[in-house]
Amino acid sequence: MVWVIYGLPMVHPNSTLVMTINGTGTAIEVVLLTLFLIFCHDKRKRFEVLLIVLVELIFIAVVTTLVLTVVHSTERRSMVVGIIAILFNIMMYASPLSVMKLVISTKSVEYMPFFLSLASFANGVAWTTYAFLPFDPFIAVPNGLGTLFSLAQLLLYATYYNSTKRIIAARQETKIEMNLSEVVVNGNNDPKKTQQNTLD
Repeated sequence: MVWVIYGLPMVHPNSTLVMTINGTGTAIEVVLLTLFLIFCHDKRKRFEVLLIVLVELIFIAVVTTLVLTVVHSTERRSMVVGIIAILFNIMMYASPLSVMKLVISTKSVEYMPFFLSLASFANGVAWTTYAFLPFDPFIAVPNGLGTLFSLAQLLLYATYYNSTKRIIAARQETKIEMNLSEVVVNGNNDPKKTQQNTLD
């Protein structure tokens, strides 16, 4: 939503694509949140999500009001909203760092979806390229960092892909062996089977 404000003509002129693309993304997020609130049966989680959305809406309203009333030039408005957008964008791209730490410690990428990392990388590359036509540091900096974070995820995926397959195969083999041992134990302790074996 911050990028929608950034793309407004009275904030950063000639940024129609920034406003329309991020506006579309915001609309999709609203639909997803609405579906979550409709079908979520956990009242506590529903309340937490509503509270987060309310805080975000208040924050956006305050930022928009202050920027349009207190700051009186598009250059300064672009700087204020751009800095806020950079902070949120870096937080978004850096959020998988905890998952990357888990991947390194477990040597498994099963908790890091490949297509999400690939989409994040493609998104970062696209916006970084757009930021140079013409140059816009507020778009280039966070998306450039996002591209590097996403590339690191893809490199981790390539590094630990084979070990992940071995770990999953070993886990499945262990599970099968445990199931077989349970069958053997239950079979030996079943009185009916024991009696039937005796009669035979």
